[in-house]
Amino acid sequence: MSVQFNSSLTAAFRSHVCGALRAENVATNVKLSGWVQNWRDHGGVVFIDLRDRYGLTQVVFNPENAPEAHKLAHTLRGEFVIQVEGEVVNRPEGTVNVNMATGEIEVLVARIKILNKSETPPFAIDETSEVGENVRLQYRYLDLRRQPLQEAMIVRHRVTKLIRDYLDQHSFLEIETPVLTKSTPEGARDYLVPSRTNPGSFFALPQSPQLFKQLLMVAGFDRYFQIVKCFRDEDLRADRQPEFTQIDMELAFVEQDDIIALVEGMIALIFKELNGFDSSLPYPRISYQDALDKYGLDAPDIRFEMELIDLCDVFTGTAFKVFRSVLDKKGIIKGLNLKGGASLSRKEIDDLLEVVKIYGAKGLAWIKVNEDGWQSPIVKFFEESEVAALGQAMAAEAGDLLLFVADKPVITNESLGHLRLHLGEKMGLIDAEKLAFCWVIDFPMFAWDEQEKRHTAIHHPFTAPLDEDLDKLDTDPLAVKAKAYDLVLNGVEVGGGSIRIHDAGIQGKVFSLLKIEEDEAREKFGFLLDALSFGAPPHGGIAFGLDRLLMLLLKRQSIREVIAFPKTQKATCLLSGAPNTVSPRQLRELAIKKA
Repeated sequence: MSVQFNSSLTAAFRSHVCGALRAENVATNVKLSGWVQNWRDHGGVVFIDLRDRYGLTQVVFNPENAPEAHKLAHTLRGEFVIQVEGEVVNRPEGTVNVNMATGEIEVLVARIKILNKSETPPFAIDETSEVGENVRLQYRYLDLRRQPLQEAMIVRHRVTKLIRDYLDQHSFLEIETPVLTKSTPEGARDYLVPSRTNPGSFFALPQSPQLFKQLLMVAGFDRYFQIVKCFRDEDLRADRQPEFTQIDMELAFVEQDDIIALVEGMIALIFKELNGFDSSLPYPRISYQDALDKYGLDAPDIRFEMELIDLCDVFTGTAFKVFRSVLDKKGIIKGLNLKGGASLSRKEIDDLLEVVKIYGAKGLAWIKVNEDGWQSPIVKFFEESEVAALGQAMAAEAGDLLLFVADKPVITNESLGHLRLHLGEKMGLIDAEKLAFCWVIDFPMFAWDEQEKRHTAIHHPFTAPLDEDLDKLDTDPLAVKAKAYDLVLNGVEVGGGSIRIHDAGIQGKVFSLLKIEEDEAREKFGFLLDALSFGAPPHGGIAFGLDRLLMLLLKRQSIREVIAFPKTQKATCLLSGAPNTVSPRQLRELAIKKA
């Protein structure tokens, strides 16, 4: 990364930063400040790698050149903060470090000042030392001195700047929306904030600025965006945090294609500028149903083949009891063909069962296609016609391993979809350097919650139905498709959005289908319904998880690696000790605890 630094603001401490000096600076007197990275004594001459966020510079203490500075250099330790002044010189022949940006030069020190001493850090401040994550999070301010995290913070800054510049060029306004707002629990659990001035009442921290950005469209601000903190009280994993940053936008007088084209331009710019990746636009679009049919998941990884194969027609008249009972209960049978997988051992195949069991599958059937015939515990139960049809449907060849799940549609798709990803990693089928974007569109608008006996919104209750499906809201809600779209990168959803309902009557009908009665709708969303009755324009938007996008851009394993001060998987901050208990007095003031 290029070094950009304005020295006029800190001339008293440094004339240059530690990553800036090159051969053309030889014979220049400079002033550097930073942290001691490494300390070496070679025959009485002391060498120190001085570090700041811009890079490293080797500084040299020669007793013949500056005896007092040389003497003081012997008192230095790792992570001491120092200032040095001296002359830039060429490194002696044979000592040039080609792996270091400043490797052609060094600074011959004339004067040194110790700006602050340091205790011995709990881990080495370099990118190679292995440190437990809890220790890193406890001492995050030290962890942030390490190059990988510094790179992540720099890239994060550059991404947000690119976004702001790009959207500004497309006539967007950055407008802030409230952080203390109303609880409308229709998704994840809210984080609640008690109100001291209204005892017994609570604010909620926003899960997204959804309602307010729709109100901005009603207000006439036809292009809004915000890089905003959002909060969800949900169970955590590698790509989730209780507080996260969202790239949020909303546009009026647009259709789905307009938003998709705008977003593709923005994402292509980010990956071109920071990753050197030339996107092939437009990104492919896959219907929700095709995604489930071919990949088992609504966020498909299209970097590799091995699609799911529907086998219901093959076994429509089967007498094999396991498959027969599934089909009779309106379940489905699907398979995967792992090319060359017949070489897997029985134990390796048994281990695959553990993968699908995570997602509810009760079993995993398999067949090895060998040169001398098919090997499997289940082939003996198949008719010859079924064997022939199965081989044709799965394009079976010698050396293949055929894998099957028979269960409810959601279990079959999800378990085989995740098995496909597992095998892609295990068998080296995925090119880790490849970036494969796609849009998933035409989502169903509703799902049926068997427990609560009601429809639920697949995205959120403000998503508009396809125009041609409006009549089905009354007759067949589960057949209604939504004007919703997700952007997926390498099997990870990075952004999602929809065209919104801008008609108060349709919004009321959707609330009714979701068993949100009129009184409850007025209580939760009355201000939105009122706003829609005052000339709301057609509008839609999208939101991206900035943390997740950066994780993929930088090829990190967790979003905690791209957030300055993240929480643990238990939603705690090991650095500050949050969340913590508060005093009884504070609880009384908030009317949470009686006097």
